[in-house]
Amino acid sequence: MESQRNVSEFILLGLSYDHHTQIFCFVFFLFCYAALLVGNLLILISIRCSSLFHQPMYYFLSHLSCMDICFTSSITPKFIADLLVGRKAISYGNCMLQVFTMHFFGMIEVLILTVMAFDRYAAICKPLHYLLVMNRARCNLLVLAAWAGGAAHSFPQFFLVIRLPFCGSNEIDHYFCDIFPLLKVACSDTYVTGVLLVANSGMVTLVAFVVLFFSYVIILFTLRNHSAKGRRKALSTCGSHITVIILFFGPSIFAYLRPPTTFPEDKVFALFYTIIAPMFNPFIYTLRNSEMKNAMRNVWNQTLELNIFYKKQRGS
Repeated sequence: MESQRNVSEFILLGLSYDHHTQIFCFVFFLFCYAALLVGNLLILISIRCSSLFHQPMYYFLSHLSCMDICFTSSITPKFIADLLVGRKAISYGNCMLQVFTMHFFGMIEVLILTVMAFDRYAAICKPLHYLLVMNRARCNLLVLAAWAGGAAHSFPQFFLVIRLPFCGSNEIDHYFCDIFPLLKVACSDTYVTGVLLVANSGMVTLVAFVVLFFSYVIILFTLRNHSAKGRRKALSTCGSHITVIILFFGPSIFAYLRPPTTFPEDKVFALFYTIIAPMFNPFIYTLRNSEMKNAMRNVWNQTLELNIFYKKQRGS
Protein backbone atom coordinates (compact mmCIF):
# COMPACT_ATOMS: atom_id res chain seq x y z
CA MET A 1 0.00 0.00 0.00
CA GLU A 2 2.93 2.33 0.57
CA SER A 3 3.98 2.05 -3.07
CA GLN A 4 0.63 3.42 -4.17
CA ARG A 5 1.42 6.73 -2.52
CA ASN A 6 4.24 7.30 -5.03
CA VAL A 7 1.48 8.23 -7.48
CA SER A 8 -0.89 10.90 -6.19
CA GLU A 9 -2.60 11.50 -9.53
CA PHE A 10 -3.02 10.05 -13.00
CA ILE A 11 -2.83 11.81 -16.38
CA LEU A 12 -5.62 10.84 -18.78
CA LEU A 13 -4.48 10.97 -22.41
CA GLY A 14 -8.07 11.37 -23.65
CA LEU A 15 -9.49 10.73 -27.11
CA SER A 16 -7.23 12.93 -29.24
CA TYR A 17 -4.32 15.36 -29.05
CA ASP A 18 -5.70 17.57 -31.85
CA HIS A 19 -7.18 20.82 -30.50
CA HIS A 20 -9.90 21.12 -33.17
CA THR A 21 -10.97 17.50 -32.64
CA GLN A 22 -11.23 18.15 -28.90
CA ILE A 23 -13.42 21.23 -29.47
CA PHE A 24 -15.71 19.24 -31.77
CA CYS A 25 -15.88 16.39 -29.21
CA PHE A 26 -16.67 18.89 -26.45
CA VAL A 27 -19.67 20.31 -28.33
CA PHE A 28 -20.87 16.91 -29.52
CA PHE A 29 -20.62 15.07 -26.20
CA LEU A 30 -22.00 18.02 -24.26
CA PHE A 31 -25.08 17.81 -26.49
CA CYS A 32 -25.20 14.01 -25.98
CA TYR A 33 -24.97 14.36 -22.19
CA ALA A 34 -27.65 17.08 -22.13
CA ALA A 35 -29.94 14.92 -24.30
CA LEU A 36 -29.30 11.95 -22.01
CA LEU A 37 -30.18 13.93 -18.88
CA VAL A 38 -33.29 15.54 -20.36
CA GLY A 39 -34.56 12.32 -21.94
CA ASN A 40 -34.07 10.11 -18.89
CA LEU A 41 -35.40 12.74 -16.47
CA LEU A 42 -38.46 13.14 -18.69
CA ILE A 43 -39.04 9.37 -18.56
CA LEU A 44 -38.58 9.35 -14.78
CA ILE A 45 -41.00 12.24 -14.20
CA SER A 46 -43.58 10.93 -16.71
CA ILE A 47 -43.65 7.47 -15.11
CA ARG A 48 -43.63 8.71 -11.52
CA CYS A 49 -46.43 11.19 -12.14
CA SER A 50 -48.73 8.76 -13.93
CA SER A 51 -50.40 5.41 -13.42
CA LEU A 52 -47.62 3.76 -15.46
CA PHE A 53 -45.53 3.60 -12.27
CA HIS A 54 -47.78 0.78 -11.05
CA GLN A 55 -47.05 -1.34 -14.12
CA PRO A 56 -43.95 -3.56 -13.70
CA MET A 57 -42.42 -2.77 -17.11
CA TYR A 58 -42.49 0.99 -16.53
CA TYR A 59 -41.45 0.57 -12.90
CA PHE A 60 -38.27 -1.16 -14.12
CA LEU A 61 -37.87 1.38 -16.92
CA SER A 62 -37.84 4.21 -14.37
CA HIS A 63 -35.03 2.44 -12.49
CA LEU A 64 -33.16 1.89 -15.76
CA SER A 65 -33.38 5.62 -16.54
CA CYS A 66 -32.08 6.42 -13.06
CA MET A 67 -29.14 4.05 -13.55
CA ASP A 68 -28.41 5.55 -16.99
CA ILE A 69 -28.04 8.97 -15.36
CA CYS A 70 -25.91 7.69 -12.47
CA PHE A 71 -23.69 5.45 -14.65
CA THR A 72 -22.97 8.11 -17.28
CA SER A 73 -22.55 10.89 -14.72
CA SER A 74 -19.74 8.95 -13.04
CA ILE A 75 -17.64 9.46 -16.20
CA THR A 76 -19.01 12.01 -18.67
CA PRO A 77 -18.83 15.37 -16.78
CA LYS A 78 -15.11 14.85 -16.09
CA PHE A 79 -14.53 13.67 -19.66
CA ILE A 80 -16.30 16.74 -21.16
CA ALA A 81 -14.45 19.17 -18.86
CA ASP A 82 -11.09 17.58 -19.77
CA LEU A 83 -11.68 18.29 -23.47
CA LEU A 84 -11.13 22.01 -22.73
CA VAL A 85 -7.85 21.63 -20.83
CA GLY A 86 -4.39 20.57 -21.88
CA ARG A 87 -3.43 18.56 -18.80
CA LYS A 88 -6.14 16.01 -17.99
CA ALA A 89 -5.29 15.06 -14.40
CA ILE A 90 -7.35 13.01 -11.96
CA SER A 91 -6.36 12.35 -8.35
CA TYR A 92 -5.69 8.81 -7.17
CA GLY A 93 -8.75 8.87 -4.90
CA ASN A 94 -11.08 10.17 -7.61
CA CYS A 95 -9.71 7.60 -10.04
CA MET A 96 -10.49 4.75 -7.65
CA LEU A 97 -13.93 6.25 -6.98
CA GLN A 98 -14.60 6.41 -10.72
CA VAL A 99 -13.68 2.72 -11.12
CA PHE A 100 -16.03 1.76 -8.29
CA THR A 101 -19.05 3.89 -9.29
CA MET A 102 -18.79 2.96 -12.96
CA HIS A 103 -18.82 -0.77 -12.26
CA PHE A 104 -21.41 -0.45 -9.49
CA PHE A 105 -24.00 1.44 -11.53
CA GLY A 106 -23.05 -0.41 -14.73
CA MET A 107 -23.72 -3.82 -13.17
CA ILE A 108 -27.03 -2.63 -11.71
CA GLU A 109 -28.01 -1.53 -15.22
CA VAL A 110 -27.04 -4.95 -16.64
CA LEU A 111 -29.16 -6.70 -14.00
CA ILE A 112 -32.15 -4.39 -14.49
CA LEU A 113 -32.04 -5.11 -18.24
CA THR A 114 -32.09 -8.82 -17.30
CA VAL A 115 -35.05 -8.24 -14.96
CA MET A 116 -36.89 -6.40 -17.75
CA ALA A 117 -36.40 -9.43 -20.00
CA PHE A 118 -37.91 -11.63 -17.28
CA ASP A 119 -40.83 -9.20 -17.01
CA ARG A 120 -41.48 -9.45 -20.78
CA TYR A 121 -41.21 -13.23 -20.58
CA ALA A 122 -43.84 -13.33 -17.82
CA ALA A 123 -46.12 -10.89 -19.68
CA ILE A 124 -46.00 -12.72 -23.02
CA CYS A 125 -45.48 -16.37 -22.04
CA LYS A 126 -47.55 -16.40 -18.82
CA PRO A 127 -50.19 -13.68 -19.39
CA LEU A 128 -52.82 -15.18 -17.06
CA HIS A 129 -50.37 -15.31 -14.14
CA TYR A 130 -48.51 -12.08 -14.98
CA LEU A 131 -49.95 -9.85 -12.25
CA LEU A 132 -49.45 -12.61 -9.70
CA VAL A 133 -45.86 -13.31 -10.77
CA MET A 134 -44.85 -9.64 -11.12
CA ASN A 135 -46.56 -8.18 -8.04
CA ARG A 136 -45.09 -5.03 -6.48
CA ALA A 137 -43.36 -6.92 -3.64
CA ARG A 138 -41.54 -9.11 -6.17
CA CYS A 139 -40.65 -6.11 -8.34
CA ASN A 140 -39.12 -4.37 -5.32
CA LEU A 141 -37.22 -7.55 -4.46
CA LEU A 142 -35.84 -7.82 -8.00
CA VAL A 143 -34.64 -4.20 -7.96
CA LEU A 144 -33.05 -4.77 -4.54
CA ALA A 145 -31.35 -7.90 -5.92
CA ALA A 146 -29.98 -5.79 -8.81
CA TRP A 147 -28.45 -3.33 -6.31
CA ALA A 148 -27.02 -6.22 -4.28
CA GLY A 149 -25.58 -7.70 -7.48
CA GLY A 150 -23.99 -4.35 -8.34
CA ALA A 151 -22.31 -4.26 -4.92
CA ALA A 152 -21.21 -7.91 -5.17
CA HIS A 153 -19.59 -7.14 -8.52
CA SER A 154 -18.01 -3.74 -7.83
CA PHE A 155 -16.53 -4.21 -4.34
CA PRO A 156 -14.21 -7.11 -5.37
CA GLN A 157 -13.21 -5.09 -8.47
CA PHE A 158 -12.45 -2.09 -6.28
CA PHE A 159 -10.40 -4.05 -3.75
CA LEU A 160 -8.36 -5.75 -6.50
CA VAL A 161 -7.57 -2.43 -8.19
CA ILE A 162 -6.85 -0.48 -5.00
CA ARG A 163 -4.20 -3.05 -4.01
CA LEU A 164 -2.21 -2.45 -7.20
CA PRO A 165 1.10 -0.63 -6.67
CA PHE A 166 1.63 2.45 -8.88
CA CYS A 167 5.22 3.66 -8.74
CA GLY A 168 6.19 4.38 -12.37
CA SER A 169 4.33 6.05 -15.21
CA ASN A 170 1.04 7.68 -14.26
CA GLU A 171 -0.28 8.18 -17.82
CA ILE A 172 -3.52 6.32 -18.61
CA ASP A 173 -4.30 5.93 -22.31
CA HIS A 174 -8.04 6.45 -21.91
CA TYR A 175 -10.54 9.21 -21.15
CA PHE A 176 -11.55 7.72 -17.76
CA CYS A 177 -10.12 5.38 -15.14
CA ASP A 178 -10.87 1.75 -15.91
CA ILE A 179 -9.41 -1.55 -14.80
CA PHE A 180 -7.38 -2.60 -17.87
CA PRO A 181 -5.63 0.77 -18.41
CA LEU A 182 -4.76 0.79 -14.69
CA LEU A 183 -3.31 -2.73 -14.92
CA LYS A 184 -1.06 -1.47 -17.72
CA VAL A 185 0.57 1.24 -15.55
CA ALA A 186 0.85 -0.87 -12.37
CA CYS A 187 4.47 -1.70 -11.44
CA SER A 188 3.97 -5.37 -10.55
CA ASP A 189 2.92 -8.66 -12.14
CA THR A 190 -0.81 -8.22 -12.78
CA TYR A 191 -1.54 -11.55 -14.50
CA VAL A 192 -3.54 -13.09 -11.64
CA THR A 193 -5.34 -9.81 -10.94
CA GLY A 194 -6.15 -9.47 -14.64
CA VAL A 195 -7.62 -12.98 -14.84
CA LEU A 196 -9.78 -12.32 -11.77
CA LEU A 197 -11.00 -9.03 -13.20
CA VAL A 198 -11.85 -10.65 -16.55
CA ALA A 199 -13.72 -13.41 -14.73
CA ASN A 200 -15.64 -10.83 -12.70
CA SER A 201 -16.47 -8.34 -15.46
CA GLY A 202 -16.30 -10.29 -18.71
CA MET A 203 -17.96 -13.52 -17.64
CA VAL A 204 -20.75 -11.76 -15.73
CA THR A 205 -21.50 -9.61 -18.80
CA LEU A 206 -21.43 -12.65 -21.09
CA VAL A 207 -23.69 -14.74 -18.83
CA ALA A 208 -26.19 -11.87 -18.58
CA PHE A 209 -26.16 -11.47 -22.37
CA VAL A 210 -26.71 -15.22 -22.93
CA VAL A 211 -29.62 -15.21 -20.46
CA LEU A 212 -31.14 -12.21 -22.23
CA PHE A 213 -30.61 -13.78 -25.66
CA PHE A 214 -32.36 -17.03 -24.78
CA SER A 215 -35.14 -15.16 -22.95
CA TYR A 216 -36.02 -13.25 -26.10
CA VAL A 217 -35.69 -16.38 -28.26
CA ILE A 218 -38.31 -18.06 -26.04
CA ILE A 219 -40.49 -14.93 -26.18
CA LEU A 220 -40.31 -14.72 -30.00
CA PHE A 221 -41.07 -18.45 -30.25
CA THR A 222 -44.13 -18.02 -27.99
CA LEU A 223 -45.45 -15.12 -30.12
CA ARG A 224 -46.37 -17.58 -32.89
CA ASN A 225 -49.49 -18.45 -30.88
CA HIS A 226 -50.61 -14.81 -30.51
CA SER A 227 -52.89 -12.78 -32.75
CA ALA A 228 -51.39 -10.45 -35.36
CA LYS A 229 -52.24 -7.40 -33.21
CA GLY A 230 -50.73 -9.04 -30.10
CA ARG A 231 -47.58 -9.94 -32.03
CA ARG A 232 -47.14 -6.37 -33.29
CA LYS A 233 -47.51 -4.90 -29.80
CA ALA A 234 -45.16 -7.45 -28.22
CA LEU A 235 -42.58 -7.10 -31.00
CA SER A 236 -42.66 -3.31 -30.63
CA THR A 237 -41.85 -3.58 -26.91
CA CYS A 238 -39.32 -6.40 -27.26
CA GLY A 239 -37.69 -4.69 -30.24
CA SER A 240 -36.92 -1.68 -28.06
CA HIS A 241 -35.39 -3.89 -25.38
CA ILE A 242 -33.30 -5.88 -27.88
CA THR A 243 -31.94 -2.68 -29.47
CA VAL A 244 -30.83 -1.37 -26.07
CA ILE A 245 -29.23 -4.72 -25.19
CA ILE A 246 -27.21 -4.83 -28.43
CA LEU A 247 -26.01 -1.23 -28.06
CA PHE A 248 -24.95 -1.79 -24.44
CA PHE A 249 -23.71 -5.39 -24.37
CA GLY A 250 -21.88 -5.52 -27.71
CA PRO A 251 -19.16 -2.97 -26.80
CA SER A 252 -19.12 -4.13 -23.15
CA ILE A 253 -18.33 -7.74 -24.11
CA PHE A 254 -15.54 -6.54 -26.43
CA ALA A 255 -14.10 -4.37 -23.66
CA TYR A 256 -14.08 -6.91 -20.83
CA LEU A 257 -14.30 -10.47 -22.22
CA ARG A 258 -10.72 -10.76 -23.46
CA PRO A 259 -7.14 -10.99 -22.13
CA PRO A 260 -6.39 -8.06 -19.78
CA THR A 261 -4.73 -5.69 -22.21
CA THR A 262 -5.59 -2.43 -23.98
CA PHE A 263 -6.26 -1.62 -27.64
CA PRO A 264 -6.62 1.73 -29.47
CA GLU A 265 -10.25 0.80 -30.27
CA ASP A 266 -11.13 0.60 -26.55
CA LYS A 267 -11.93 4.30 -26.34
CA VAL A 268 -14.33 4.18 -29.29
CA PHE A 269 -16.16 1.12 -27.93
CA ALA A 270 -16.27 2.69 -24.46
CA LEU A 271 -18.09 5.71 -25.91
CA PHE A 272 -20.97 3.42 -26.92
CA TYR A 273 -21.66 1.91 -23.50
CA THR A 274 -20.83 5.03 -21.45
CA ILE A 275 -22.56 7.78 -23.50
CA ILE A 276 -24.18 6.72 -26.79
CA ALA A 277 -26.34 3.79 -25.60
CA PRO A 278 -27.65 5.60 -22.47
CA MET A 279 -28.44 8.66 -24.64
CA PHE A 280 -30.51 6.60 -27.10
CA ASN A 281 -32.42 4.66 -24.42
CA PRO A 282 -35.11 7.36 -23.89
CA PHE A 283 -35.71 7.64 -27.66
CA ILE A 284 -35.78 3.87 -28.17
CA TYR A 285 -38.27 3.32 -25.35
CA THR A 286 -40.61 6.22 -26.20
CA LEU A 287 -40.72 6.70 -29.98
CA ARG A 288 -42.86 3.59 -30.59
CA ASN A 289 -44.59 3.49 -27.21
CA SER A 290 -47.98 5.21 -27.19
CA GLU A 291 -48.39 4.83 -23.40
CA MET A 292 -45.12 6.68 -22.73
CA LYS A 293 -46.04 9.38 -25.25
CA ASN A 294 -49.42 9.90 -23.57
CA ALA A 295 -47.81 10.02 -20.13
CA MET A 296 -45.31 12.64 -21.31
CA ARG A 297 -48.11 14.64 -22.94
CA ASN A 298 -50.16 14.56 -19.73
CA VAL A 299 -47.19 15.70 -17.61
CA TRP A 300 -46.53 18.53 -20.08
CA ASN A 301 -50.20 19.60 -19.99
CA GLN A 302 -50.25 19.49 -16.17
CA THR A 303 -47.11 21.65 -16.09
CA LEU A 304 -48.70 24.20 -18.42
CA GLU A 305 -51.89 24.25 -16.34
CA LEU A 306 -49.89 24.83 -13.16
CA ASN A 307 -47.99 27.70 -14.78
CA ILE A 308 -51.23 29.31 -15.91
CA PHE A 309 -52.73 28.86 -12.42
CA TYR A 310 -49.71 30.47 -10.71
CA LYS A 311 -49.74 33.38 -13.15
CA LYS A 312 -53.42 34.00 -12.40
CA GLN A 313 -52.73 33.80 -8.67
CA ARG A 314 -49.98 36.41 -8.96
CA GLY A 315 -52.18 38.62 -11.14
CA SER A 316 -54.96 38.59 -8.56
